[in-house]
Amino acid sequence: MSPVTSGASGPLAGIRVIDMTSVLMGPFASQALGDMGADVIKVEAPRGDLVRQIGPARHEGMGPVYLNANRNKRSVVLDLKNPEGLAALKRMLADADVLMYNVRPQAMARLGLSYEEVSALNPRIVYAGLFGFGQDGPYAARPAYDDLIQGAATLSHLIAQASGGIPRYVPTAMADRIVGLTGVSGIVASLLARERTGLGDRVDIPMFETMVAFVLGDHLGGLSFEPPLDAGGYARQLSPERRPYQTQDGYVCALIYTDKQWADFLREIGRESLMADDARFASYSARSKNIDHVYGTLASIFQERTTAEWMALLERADVPSMPMHSLLSVLDDPHLAATGFFSVVEHPSEGPIRTMRMPMTWQNHKPAPPRHAPTLGQHTREVLAEMGYAPEQIDAMLAAGAAMAPGESAQKDGSTDAERARASWSGQ
Repeated sequence: MSPVTSGASGPLAGIRVIDMTSVLMGPFASQALGDMGADVIKVEAPRGDLVRQIGPARHEGMGPVYLNANRNKRSVVLDLKNPEGLAALKRMLADADVLMYNVRPQAMARLGLSYEEVSALNPRIVYAGLFGFGQDGPYAARPAYDDLIQGAATLSHLIAQASGGIPRYVPTAMADRIVGLTGVSGIVASLLARERTGLGDRVDIPMFETMVAFVLGDHLGGLSFEPPLDAGGYARQLSPERRPYQTQDGYVCALIYTDKQWADFLREIGRESLMADDARFASYSARSKNIDHVYGTLASIFQERTTAEWMALLERADVPSMPMHSLLSVLDDPHLAATGFFSVVEHPSEGPIRTMRMPMTWQNHKPAPPRHAPTLGQHTREVLAEMGYAPEQIDAMLAAGAAMAPGESAQKDGSTDAERARASWSGQ
């Protein structure tokens, strides 16, 4: 465990993470570790993390997806194809607790950063790879992206089946974020095991296997048995009527689930006898077998009142319900306002930005206030100095293009940053 830096707090205070990940899956995971108090050093190529370019921005390289996946980190720019840049990274790894990467393991080996090579430098390190596929199958060397994994893990098929339409992807990077969170649990478990045994570990977190397990936990269904009892799929989730209910003036999200909830709901709308008169509504099992009819009936009923009327009625009946928020209305949700989930803060380079706090809270190990997402190479000098590099050595590395810091990216050979970027480590 690295020494706890001044002011560090949170359940992972004292853990140093060298984060070589880029785009979303890995950065989302490393941000969670940083939120919990780890010192996360984001190692970027001279061109910077691609995700910096996604979405509207006030300044190049500081887009919203980047800002929301890279708080609580320090940015260091190293050219790992330059021997001095690679040597600096290895110097960081010598006393780090975690190395995270999300390129293919073959690319790590080409850089001289295989698990065998890194663990020889530091036997206590947790070497965590978040990548496309398990390394013992024929897909091992394939690249992977969220869209591809959603389709391969049956999500697109299920969406088409439920909607009666064409296959689509979930409109959020679901695979990246789910696999990222799975990676956090694997890393934290490995750190706990290391505290007990003194030995680090290699932990692989493959996207494909993780997402197949995630989706089929619901939808393997009768295929769980041999011979199969059905063709798979969770009928309630696949019902084309499973959607927000349209009201007279909008939509409401409600789930009338248990027998008690159904009885209380029907009493509120004056149809107490439905469960007794119609066997399709009589029990949870009966409703499940006739779910399309049940949800279709509810869809008709909900069109009889306004959203406000339904929200009040559902609360009286103690039926779980929520508004159907838009991207704008969720910003004003009263619960999120009360919990301080959103806040507008002053970013040193970007001005006022809206941020989201980490959902988890701790009573005894509260993390420190969050660190803003860094500009490219913002902490290169700081971190190299912590590694024992003298100022003149850092100057030489910057001049040679082995490292980069803001305002100090001119190269000895006169090449531009873009030219250096094209020659920098590809990470693929």
